[in-house]
Amino acid sequence: MPTPFHYRHATYLLRRGGIVAHPTEAVYGLACNPLDPRAVYRLLELKRRPVEKGLILIAANYGQLAPFVAWREKELPETVRTGWPGPRTWLLPAAPHLPAWITGGRDRVAVRVTAHPVAAELCRRFGGPLVSTSANRSGLPPARNPLQVRLRCPGADFILHGPTGGLENPTPIRDATTGEVLRP
Repeated sequence: MPTPFHYRHATYLLRRGGIVAHPTEAVYGLACNPLDPRAVYRLLELKRRPVEKGLILIAANYGQLAPFVAWREKELPETVRTGWPGPRTWLLPAAPHLPAWITGGRDRVAVRVTAHPVAAELCRRFGGPLVSTSANRSGLPPARNPLQVRLRCPGADFILHGPTGGLENPTPIRDATTGEVLRP
């Protein structure tokens, strides 16, 4: 598990445009500051992922996500409120000012209040939500350990070591307004 020094170093890098790999509920993710366009575009280039696909934001609590979402916490559907923190990603209406590099140009944003201890602590120490996308090039299997991160994502600036949460597949993504399942 990461030490306080590891978290300090990771947050130092994130605040300066860095990309940090970290364990999530199922795989290793790549994190960056969602409001730093250079960091986001660097991450997208590393993954070879088009900006139009949008990105997931993770947070330690809903308060961290609130500035990015058009709904207040009390407006969230019961299924969203009772499923967090946990391994569920929801599409929620995006705040009007949210940049297209996060939403992919859509009116919704993919968000998750994570229960993974390393990911949640990274968000707490960073002081806000982070972009978190699987550590792999688009179309290839995601990394499940630090060695695979190094081999598949050599542009990551730092890796926070720790176990993944044990899920077989990445977290499901559902639209909170329609209930549609976008990723089972």
